[in-house]
Amino acid sequence: MRRAAPALLAAALLLAGCATQGVEDAAPKAGNSAPAPAGRTPHGTLLVADFGADTVSFVDPRRGAFDAVRVGTAPYGLAVGDDGRAWVATAEGVAVVDTETRKKITRIPYRTKGIGAPVHGEYRGGGMGIALAPDGRHAYVGVNRPGTTGTVEVIDTRTLKATGAAEAGRRPFDVDVAPDGRAVYATGHDSFDVTVVTPGSLRTRRIEVAPYDTEGGLGSWLKPHYAAVRPSDGRLLLPFEGEKLVVLDPVTGRSRIEKTTARTHQHGVTITPDGTLFAVGTGAVEQGRGPSLTVRAPGGRERVIGLDGPHENVAVAPDGRTAYVTGGFTRDGYWNGISVVDVASGTVHRLAAGQRPLGVAVL
Repeated sequence: MRRAAPALLAAALLLAGCATQGVEDAAPKAGNSAPAPAGRTPHGTLLVADFGADTVSFVDPRRGAFDAVRVGTAPYGLAVGDDGRAWVATAEGVAVVDTETRKKITRIPYRTKGIGAPVHGEYRGGGMGIALAPDGRHAYVGVNRPGTTGTVEVIDTRTLKATGAAEAGRRPFDVDVAPDGRAVYATGHDSFDVTVVTPGSLRTRRIEVAPYDTEGGLGSWLKPHYAAVRPSDGRLLLPFEGEKLVVLDPVTGRSRIEKTTARTHQHGVTITPDGTLFAVGTGAVEQGRGPSLTVRAPGGRERVIGLDGPHENVAVAPDGRTAYVTGGFTRDGYWNGISVVDVASGTVHRLAAGQRPLGVAVL
C-alpha cells in the first residue's frame, strides 16, 4: 500500500482521455427494478449519482431503483437541502433536482475555465465534491481542471447562479462546510491538502495533509480522499489506508494521527450527529485486507464490516441503524449497486441501483 506503479496511473489517464461524450438531457431509459410510488417521493428513499449513466436514481432501500432523472454528464457528488432540492455535481454544471416531484429544475454552468469538454472517466473535468451551507443559501462545489489545480465555486441557491470561485487543490474529491458556515473545506486528492475557503471574501489557506509524506506525487496511493467534519468540535477527520486517521484542526492547521484497524485503501466517509464515523474501504492496493466499512465510535473503538467488491461512498439512515455504501468506485472494479449494511449485526445485502453509483443521500 505504499506506491502506485507509474504504468497504472498512465493507463488510467489514457482510459480517461478516451472516454465518450455525455448525452444532453434526454429522458432516461426504462427498466427500473421497482415500481414508482404514487405521488411524492417517500421519506427514506435513497438518491444516488449515477456516474456511468448521467442520471440520479431514486432507490427504494428494500427493492431497488424505481425512477431516474437525467442531470448531465458523469454526476459525482450530491447534496440535499431541507427544502428537498438536490444539488448534483456533473461534468457540465451543477444540476438542481426537485426530489419530491423527481424533476430537474435547471443546470447551472461552471465559471471555471479549462475543465474541457464533458466526458466520462476518473480524471474528467467538472464538479466533484459538493456541500450546502448550514442555512441552505449557498452550495459549494469542487471543480476539477484536469492536469492542474481546481476551484471551489459558490452557487447562490436562490438565484441559481454561480457567483464566485476560489482557487483550490488538485482534484477536489470532497467539499465540506464548518458547522457555523464560516469556512468551506476542499480536500485536494492530488495535491495532498485541504483548502480552507472563507465565504464572502473567498480568501484561501492551504493545509498539507500527508501522513505518509508526499513521496510519489501524482503516482502515490497515499493521498486524502474524503473528509468528515466532527460535530463536537469542527475538526476534520480524514482516513488513510485503514491505518491512520488524521484529525485536523482547520483553524490552526495542526493535526494529530490516531491509529485505525481496517488495513484497506479508504475513500468515502460520513459522520453521524453523535460522532460515529463511517469509512469505506475499497480493498488493498498491494498488501492488506479487502473492501470494508469501518464503524468508529467517538471514543475510537472500531468495528470493521467486510464488503464484497470495491465501494466509494456511504450514507447512514437518520436512526443510525443502516448504512448504504455505493458500489460505483472512482477506479475500475466498480459494480452497479449499493451494499445495505445493518450496523448492529454487521449483515450485508446487495441492492441493484443505478450505473456506477458514487454520491448517495437519504431523503
